[in-house]
Amino acid sequence: MNEERWVEKPQSTQSGRRDFLKTALASGPLLATVPLIGQSGSPTERAEMKNVRLSCNLYSFNEPLTKGQMTLEQVLEFCADLGFDAVDPTGYYFPNYPVLPDDSYVYQIKRKAFRLGLDISGTGVRNDFTLPDPARRKAEVELVRKWIGFAARLGAPVLRIFSGIGKELKPGYNRDEVTTWVVDAIRECTEQAARQGVIIVLQNHADFIQTADHVLEIVKRVDSEWLAVNLDIGSFKIGDPYAQIARVAPVAATWQIKENLFVDGQETVTDLDKIMRIVRQSGYRGYLPIETLGKGDPKQKVPVFYEKVKKALRSYE
Repeated sequence: MNEERWVEKPQSTQSGRRDFLKTALASGPLLATVPLIGQSGSPTERAEMKNVRLSCNLYSFNEPLTKGQMTLEQVLEFCADLGFDAVDPTGYYFPNYPVLPDDSYVYQIKRKAFRLGLDISGTGVRNDFTLPDPARRKAEVELVRKWIGFAARLGAPVLRIFSGIGKELKPGYNRDEVTTWVVDAIRECTEQAARQGVIIVLQNHADFIQTADHVLEIVKRVDSEWLAVNLDIGSFKIGDPYAQIARVAPVAATWQIKENLFVDGQETVTDLDKIMRIVRQSGYRGYLPIETLGKGDPKQKVPVFYEKVKKALRSYE
């Protein structure tokens, strides 16, 4: 993800992009038959593209990083030795988060990654744009705006954000109203992102966003080329996740590939072949960060899942 993964809008106007998103909102599960904006060729031709690489979302190492069992530098070395092309270090793993780290440390990590042959495929923050208090939402916007600058200094092309943390609406508010809060906040963030050359990527996280329609509505309403999606395959927990992933895939600028996902709310092992088929048919180019969750030593879990994802990816190359 050291180059832009956003699907290009048409040369003429933004109307084509808006029309595409309308189609995405209304379309069925498989968007493989819907042409991507700014791309040509049949789905089969797009499926033959080979410029997709693997990154490690460092939340996989959350426990050793937060408990001081591994340093960020040691995790980078582990990922480089394993064979990853990139890493995605969330902002939580820098000293004193949510306070911005010293530039000297940011550049130290940036240099370390470069010397190890790793790209920085992205980074992320924790935010909540569903808070009823306008002053608190404004503070959340300022948090994201500050970390956009951090992403630019780190060399991360995308910054992951959330819509809001809570699944349940606050009493007295409806979904349309809260969605407007989220849209307005994200639009402010994209204005800052455009000035610093960082793409905001909205993560579906089974919080305020629970379905493909929720994701696509926000992206459509913000209507900025500096907003895309961080497609978290493990966070669609209603209905068929593969259908929802396929609907959102054409507007993804990065992903989170997980060991398990939820089919009709039941946790099941991810069908990686099916995921790679969706990736290819969507025309995606860029990094696929993987993320392992749950109990167990990530130094054992990450290599196993890395090999599984790599095998599935190669089967479509």
